[in-house]
Amino acid sequence: MPKYSTDAIRAVALVGHGGAGKTTLAEALLAAAGAIKTPGSVEKGNTVCDHDPLEKAAGHSLQSALVNFAWRDTHVHLIDTPGYPDFSGQAIGALAGVETALAVINAQAGIELATERMMRLAAGRGLARMIVINKIDADNLDLAGLVRQIRERFGKECMLLDLPAHERHDVVEVLGHAAGDADFSSVAEAHRALIDQVVEEDETLLARYLEDGADPTPEELHAPFEKALRAGHLVPILFVSAKTGAGVRELLDVLATLAPNPAEGNPPPFYRGEPGGPTQAFQAVPDASKHVLAHVFKVIVDPFVGKLGVFRVHQGTVRKDTQLFVGDGKKPFRTGHLFMLQGKDYVEVDELLPGDIGAVAKVEEIAFDSVLHDSHDEDHIHLRPLELPKPMQGLAVETTRKGDEQRLFDVLHRLELEDPCFVVERHPTTHETVIRGLGEMHLKSKLEKMAQQYKMEVKTAPPLIPYRETVQRRAEGHCRHKKQSGGAGQFGEVFLRIEPLERGAGFEFVDHVKGGVIPGVFIPAVEKGVRRALAEGVVAGFPVEDIRVIVYDGKTHPVDGKEVAFATAGRKATVEAIRAAAPIVLEPIVNIEIVGPESAIGDLTGDLSGKRGHITGTDSRGGGMGAVSGQVPLAELTDFQSRLKSLTGGRGSYAIEFSHYAQVPPQTQGQMAAKFRLHEEDD
Repeated sequence: MPKYSTDAIRAVALVGHGGAGKTTLAEALLAAAGAIKTPGSVEKGNTVCDHDPLEKAAGHSLQSALVNFAWRDTHVHLIDTPGYPDFSGQAIGALAGVETALAVINAQAGIELATERMMRLAAGRGLARMIVINKIDADNLDLAGLVRQIRERFGKECMLLDLPAHERHDVVEVLGHAAGDADFSSVAEAHRALIDQVVEEDETLLARYLEDGADPTPEELHAPFEKALRAGHLVPILFVSAKTGAGVRELLDVLATLAPNPAEGNPPPFYRGEPGGPTQAFQAVPDASKHVLAHVFKVIVDPFVGKLGVFRVHQGTVRKDTQLFVGDGKKPFRTGHLFMLQGKDYVEVDELLPGDIGAVAKVEEIAFDSVLHDSHDEDHIHLRPLELPKPMQGLAVETTRKGDEQRLFDVLHRLELEDPCFVVERHPTTHETVIRGLGEMHLKSKLEKMAQQYKMEVKTAPPLIPYRETVQRRAEGHCRHKKQSGGAGQFGEVFLRIEPLERGAGFEFVDHVKGGVIPGVFIPAVEKGVRRALAEGVVAGFPVEDIRVIVYDGKTHPVDGKEVAFATAGRKATVEAIRAAAPIVLEPIVNIEIVGPESAIGDLTGDLSGKRGHITGTDSRGGGMGAVSGQVPLAELTDFQSRLKSLTGGRGSYAIEFSHYAQVPPQTQGQMAAKFRLHEEDD
């Protein structure tokens, strides 16, 4: 039995850019709370969170890691997340498991790319947000300037909750102190500003405060403080040095006394409804006596334990031998073993309460974003999807040894299970296996894991760009497929029309056949043929999307009518219609943000503009660094990493995410179509 209640649980994610010191801060918190004897070091490779050999070699986190500890009658679940944009899928996934996001900022580097993204996403999920300025022990800092920058970037609701003191060897808390010495600013001024901000959330407290001017007691401030956090009306700023320990115990106290528990945080955005149908929002209740609702936000494929689903309990109690269902599945499983994770260690527990984070092993049906429940009445329950970036960086891979193809697919499937931003594609025309991720560093880490953990060596090459095809107007298509070769023949005739849909709408198949001219048993075969035509492409061999196909007439034969005939007729009729509907080729356009020395910003903007890019903005990042934002066709970024290295002297970095598809230039489409025709002739 847990020695705590749901009210005592705190679930917190450390987020922020790479190099901010999140893993070192996690070590400092664990050591201060007594969960470990001494803090480990990223440089020495002995931290609790960065336990993977690849992380130790890289010197930074590649995946999220979970730990837990007790502090002042609370039980804290802490998720340390990777900070580099290439691994942001792991960081974003962690937001579904917590009430509070601690955005860690490097006092030397200032606000960086991943910090801005995670602050925005955390706000969008309704999480309480706090900002932790780390590395205050470093030299030549302008902490006052950094606070101004934070308020300019994230709003005036960013308020000081403590201040560095005694030459940054300590911090002074300002909520309960109206006076005191600090290294910059004023304790009294910070105290007054914070009280003013908090009391606005309680009309009665505000009226009394304005009337007599006396500070409310800490007990009176707790409820409005929580309310301000939930509403985003308050984003506390704290200072720490994970290296020296300054401010670490004070941060633990803030988590224990001011961070929301599962009952105080904003309810997670659950909804009911079948895919494509109407939905109904509802709230999970953090009540241990109700039926179970839990959400899987991380999957681990452990070489010894197998697949683990890491989940957050939102409602009910999960015990050993609890019978649970995965999503809409009708086959239950029993939780034979329940675990809490402490880095690489799996600690078995008897039960998990609402707010707890735990794991269950060897349940094949579990996948990222699954909802677990214990009721037959809770089908079609989902959590609002996270805003995950679309993996666009790709590599074509093939085995170095013949006969390893199936094992390659098995290994890639395991990697795909663990990472929501890593996908594997198989191009139906070129038979190319392509792995896609969020950047070169992301894909490199996957290749290294394949080689080291799975002993799978592969050859790589630049992949084809994921172009798409679509149509611009309505058109008709018809095919009569008739084949007679001795015995039984084949016959199927299909009339259909196609219509363009909005970008991103995908594909719709509509059956408008009347009178059974195409028997209902053959309609799935027609759809199969249509889908095959769309997958193979018509103009340049790329999938056709954003199209509606309406089958409205046809003929059959009482003897020769067969599924294969209607599948063939459906495919050929679709091809004919697409050719008559002004087909075009679409290319992926990505949002790009490039960070580099301010002296190189002009060259970077010129390079993007020369690659059919559109510049949307530039800004200064401090420390002599600047940023360029824009949109550019993905096809123009094939060798961008080497160009960036040359333009910035190796000091540049970039991140991309999918924006939309746009028509390729007519000349490019002509070249692609000609190449596709040659390929068809060769076949």
